[in-house]
Amino acid sequence: MANRINLNQTSFHGAGAIQEIAAEVKVRGLKKALVCSDPDLIKFNVTSKVTKVLEDAGLEYELYSDIKPNPTIENVQHGVEAFKAAGADYIVAIGGGSSMDTSKAIGIIIANPEFADVRSLEGTAATKNPSVPIIAVPTTAGTAAEVTINYVVTDVEKKRKFVCVDPHDMPVIAVVDPEMMSSMPKGLTASTGMDALTHAIEGYTTKAAWEMTDMFHIKAIELISKSLRSAVANEKEGREGMALGQYIAGMGFSNVGLGIAHSMAHTLGAVYDTPHGVACAMMLPIVMEYNAECTGEKYKEIARAMGVEGVDQMSVEEYRKAAVDAVRKLSVDVGIPTKLEAIKEEDLQFLAESAYADACAPGNPKDASVEDLKALFRKIM
Repeated sequence: MANRINLNQTSFHGAGAIQEIAAEVKVRGLKKALVCSDPDLIKFNVTSKVTKVLEDAGLEYELYSDIKPNPTIENVQHGVEAFKAAGADYIVAIGGGSSMDTSKAIGIIIANPEFADVRSLEGTAATKNPSVPIIAVPTTAGTAAEVTINYVVTDVEKKRKFVCVDPHDMPVIAVVDPEMMSSMPKGLTASTGMDALTHAIEGYTTKAAWEMTDMFHIKAIELISKSLRSAVANEKEGREGMALGQYIAGMGFSNVGLGIAHSMAHTLGAVYDTPHGVACAMMLPIVMEYNAECTGEKYKEIARAMGVEGVDQMSVEEYRKAAVDAVRKLSVDVGIPTKLEAIKEEDLQFLAESAYADACAPGNPKDASVEDLKALFRKIM
């Protein structure tokens, strides 16, 4: 079986990278952008850093900001209408996963109108055409949506999130500028950073992992574990390390999938509106313990990348525990809670069934039943 790798056509990295956007738009012959960004980023003049680049270059755009932290079917539908009304021919997505996921769904539907029923995009929809061109500018160091073939939409009516996996949704350009992340508050920096670590660890241990993606994931774990505390303190070096680390994690997991930490986090977000990164951070060490017996020597390399000393002298049990402990300590150090009080016993069956049906679950290194998932959810109650 051949292993497939999908990456952006072009990506820019480093402070000031947003200045490259205008030239890329012009060389591609694009005319008018729908700029998708959430209301807070517009309010706090983060979005304007990019729109000023467009304005200075005489490039037309219209803003679309009907985007929730867990973007909904309605957000996507309104965005499709806005794109058409604007007469746009490309999208600039500015923000975290919410803005980029919304943009991907809009871009896919514009190019494949037979999928206008957003629910029909769930899973691996058989779209025929690439999305309209998307330029993705992340403002959080976590989701890596700028380099993945995945996006997630919330079905409010059914209280569930659904994952869409489609190579056609890949942004043509990713602009990873750590200066766009400098205004992130501590809590968001911490939660999105733990989401990135979850991507790296789940991608490294998933059933489909192979040598090339292992290379990405180990480097991402190393960068994230070294940089996240510093990024939460809003230090330049930490911001730069996280910007790169989360992107490298995305290069890997987008091509091999994730596991049940993500399927469970999706469910918590859909039912309780739990921020995705927080949910991932709570589930990751618990899921790592559950998966340990099916991971060979990989936890030794995770522990090493996390900065644990003396791993080569440890037994299998010791280095597996050391890896889990290092993840748990990082999460606590950056202020992530370990319990979710909103969970009720009567919700567990629905939570577990939803997580079991999630698109990320099959990639987990250890198969998990609904009863297994219920037991794991109980550990954060």
